[in-house]
Amino acid sequence: MIGSMMRFGKSRRLVPVLMLLAALLVTAAAVAQYSRGRSRRDVDPNNLDRGGVPEWKNDERFKNDVFTFVRVRYSSYGRGGYGGYGRGGSWATDFPDADLNFSYRLQQLTALEVAPDAKVLELTDEALFDYPFIYLIEPGRMYLEEAEVVALRRYLLNGGFLMVDDFWGEDEWANFYENIKRVFPDREPRELPLEHEIFHCVYDLKTKPQVPNIHSWYDGARGTDRPWDPGSREVHYRGIFDDKNRMMALICHNTDIGDAWEREGENTEYFHAYSEKWSYPIGINIVTYAMTH
Repeated sequence: MIGSMMRFGKSRRLVPVLMLLAALLVTAAAVAQYSRGRSRRDVDPNNLDRGGVPEWKNDERFKNDVFTFVRVRYSSYGRGGYGGYGRGGSWATDFPDADLNFSYRLQQLTALEVAPDAKVLELTDEALFDYPFIYLIEPGRMYLEEAEVVALRRYLLNGGFLMVDDFWGEDEWANFYENIKRVFPDREPRELPLEHEIFHCVYDLKTKPQVPNIHSWYDGARGTDRPWDPGSREVHYRGIFDDKNRMMALICHNTDIGDAWEREGENTEYFHAYSEKWSYPIGINIVTYAMTH
């Protein structure tokens, strides 16, 4: 069903959303496109410019059960990044539009109560334990400090869930693998088959999503971000499991799910081909799976 369309902000592109909703999804929706990608700049995570993304109020009865999208601020060769760390930290890629847009779509398209304001936390922040889901992006050049290694291990073994996104090729995989093996020396990431529940729990995905960033898409990429690199051509979704076979982490390699959240308003064709078709459905599946297991 296509609903009414609204424009949010003077510079926002209007794009209708048409999705088949199932399971936890509410019955409604096609909505307006409101978010254009923004240029990289210093951003204070504690005082975000929403850039036209709508705000909403949650039912007070469920104020202690609200899902909050939490992005991890990690060490990355000199600890660059927003929020007092200078510019250029890989952890801040697609921030804040990806976080705000996904939070908006999650509350719009599911029955979840979702916080309108995403958060940025360091792995060593004890507040991390207040949030069951964390998102870590571009770990291809990440190097975790020992305190971060210990904190991440503790968080995951105590019930937390980590989603890793947007890194490509064998070299970046090797760097991430080195770091995650410091967290779990005795656990191997396991490739998930397409039959795994995470690909079907809300949206029934017929293939594992591979999403190029919009710049590569403009250059002709239709899947891999790096068609010239053999190690970037095949998408991988790998899980890390605890002793009870609970998935603690989902590692999305050779795909850039977050870019299609961030850039959903920049090009109508890209929106329909990747934001609507792949990035929002797999994101909603991942959160739903994490919150129900």
